[in-house]
Amino acid sequence: MSSIYSIFNLVLKERITVSTSLVRCVFESSEVHKMRRHAPDQRIKLLFPQPSHPAMKVNEGSDWYSHYMSIPKEERPLMRTYTLRALRIEDNEMDVEFVLHGKNTPVSDWLSEAKQGAPLQIVAPKEASDSSGQMGGTGGCEWVPPEQVNQVLLIADETALPAALGILEELALHDSPPKVQAFFEVPVQGDCLNLEQFKFANIFWLPRDVKEGYGYGERLLEAVREHVVLPESAFIEEQSLSESVSPDGILWERAENEGKASHFYGWVAAESTAVKNLRRYLLQERHLDKKLINFMAYWAKSSKGHH
Repeated sequence: MSSIYSIFNLVLKERITVSTSLVRCVFESSEVHKMRRHAPDQRIKLLFPQPSHPAMKVNEGSDWYSHYMSIPKEERPLMRTYTLRALRIEDNEMDVEFVLHGKNTPVSDWLSEAKQGAPLQIVAPKEASDSSGQMGGTGGCEWVPPEQVNQVLLIADETALPAALGILEELALHDSPPKVQAFFEVPVQGDCLNLEQFKFANIFWLPRDVKEGYGYGERLLEAVREHVVLPESAFIEEQSLSESVSPDGILWERAENEGKASHFYGWVAAESTAVKNLRRYLLQERHLDKKLINFMAYWAKSSKGHH
């Protein structure tokens, strides 16, 4: 684990319902001022105690990961990846949004049982970390659009929605925001948020409950095939289509737009099979330059570690 990360001790301050399937937890700590959020898709790790060892904590300090791995597996807190939705240093607060996946998972159990003041440890970038040029490799974020970008493609399922919403909020701060086309797949119609404040974005909400039988990512691929608009300047005739995967075998490709005078930038994050299908369509069928777009499998249907 990179040395730019540290353990932080937080307590739950408030729980807010965002939509039918999404809940925001506000955490507070005097240590918040030591954290850094390098981009709106900043990933952090949350450590959920095992039910049999609720008081187990990981040592702070530079050797925290060694201590974490030395804890017997049955006692070791479960490490899960989430998006740092917001960081309010002046208020000593930070937000994390959780997808409600049902019962009998470590996260759902914690969410259902945690009261105000409940402690939780997280792993996040520390204040001294330098994200320049290394965010994808060490800083836990991929959103690095070119300065001259004027067209953005966002594709996300519910697990990547907090990051995608953060991206929209960041773009809204621009004097002249780029034109955005966004495709958001969510579990139910009650998850379709009112985002009319983002006048620069054409947003397609894709709830799976509109028809029985929709699987993860099927509505995304269907809608992208029908509605996506790509600029001619983003196409390329020939390129290698081999996939880049993380050490655990998950598809994870970062855009390599450094030095490219591109006005287009893409960001795709969803379930693994969905991302592979979207990648195949955009790169093979539409010939989109893969150096202009991020493809990230935030989770896999066979995995229990999704957001």
